[in-house]
Amino acid sequence: MQTEAFSELFPLLMAANPETLELLLSVAVEHEYPANRAVLMEDAWGNAVYFIASGWVKVRRLSGAGEDNVVTLAILGKGDFFGEMAILDESPRSTDVSALSSVKLISISAQRFIQTLFQDPQLHHRMLQLMVRRLRQTNIRFQLRHKPPAVKLANTLVALGENYGQEFNSGTHSGTEIFNIPSKDLADVSDIGVEETSKIMEKLDSKGWIKIDSANQSMHLVNMKQLMHLAGKV
Repeated sequence: MQTEAFSELFPLLMAANPETLELLLSVAVEHEYPANRAVLMEDAWGNAVYFIASGWVKVRRLSGAGEDNVVTLAILGKGDFFGEMAILDESPRSTDVSALSSVKLISISAQRFIQTLFQDPQLHHRMLQLMVRRLRQTNIRFQLRHKPPAVKLANTLVALGENYGQEFNSGTHSGTEIFNIPSKDLADVSDIGVEETSKIMEKLDSKGWIKIDSANQSMHLVNMKQLMHLAGKV
């Protein structure tokens, strides 16, 4: 991968200077995982920073054995990264990262990444900006805790579309395409029930605001304007 393509793929690296990009590329390690595979176990946090070259992952909180004790905290897509906080915080982790779809990752060891942050102030500043953005998104979720389920779910869909969506045009409809996130994960991230999530998704589909393409494991956000209105963003 060329340094220009490397920086274009990952927003975090857009502010990095060419020397930084060359250094990171020289120590980067590529990984591929199939869907439903754990890509980062709880005891591996802090070893490296991971960049998502393609695919979708979910960050999960573990509170015991069995799916009933697992909660999805976040859904991340192409261009995003994870593991950055753990390299600075050595406290024990109770979370892991699992592939929602087949996924390609690029990892950079914690030691190398920290060294690079000290050497490139622009990269350091960019990373702080993105971490602050994540904190704001967490605050938004907290502010929505008393809102109706449909508003919470619309906020989740809009955020996924804005952060990771790709424009599409199938001939019959157009809009923003994201991965067809399972109802349980959508429900967890939106802080609503699974049954409520399924009902709301069915209603959004009947209105023509979204379309599910199960064969291609994709979800089309056909009417982003209406979804944003429902989410209270316009």
